[in-house]
Amino acid sequence: NDISYHIQPPTLDGAGSEETVGHFDNVKTLVYQLYTSMNVETHQLSKEQKLLHELDDLKQEMLPLEEARQYLEEHADKRANLAVWGGLAYMSIQFGVFARLTWWEYSWDIMEPVTYFATYGTALACYGYYVVTKTDYTYPEVRDRLYMITFYKGADKHQFNVTRYNNLKDKIAKVESDLRRLRDPLTLNLPILPPE
Repeated sequence: NDISYHIQPPTLDGAGSEETVGHFDNVKTLVYQLYTSMNVETHQLSKEQKLLHELDDLKQEMLPLEEARQYLEEHADKRANLAVWGGLAYMSIQFGVFARLTWWEYSWDIMEPVTYFATYGTALACYGYYVVTKTDYTYPEVRDRLYMITFYKGADKHQFNVTRYNNLKDKIAKVESDLRRLRDPLTLNLPILPPE
């Protein structure tokens, strides 16, 4: 754009008169002439085609990564669910063993210290989890942590580049945002659509 245009707005002497309205019509005509002479529509179309081509290239590059990510997510989800169900099975077996020992084998007098130490050991394990991870021991947090650990181990094992995947996702989001801005009704001089 090496061409410069000198534009000088008209002065407003008699606002509201027919002469002023005529001046505004002249200004509208002048803006339209500038708009067409600067090839704004052509520029917008070429920019949109360029962005669409870039978006298509990015999505093609993303396809194998998306398939690998989906596989890794399914594997990590199964592994985290297995650990959660394993925890439930462990607690159920522990309850069953303690019930059996309390009511059939021994008595509560003998089993009370055992259950106390089992409970204290569980509290100690939860506190140890907090010390190591610096997060509270809540079941959703633990499950999410197991999920992320499994996902990243699988990513390393299958040579899935998480940083590259995230960068591609960011680029796709930026191109889609640019397309939305380019197709905005105000940019295209279209009437604004009512809100849905």
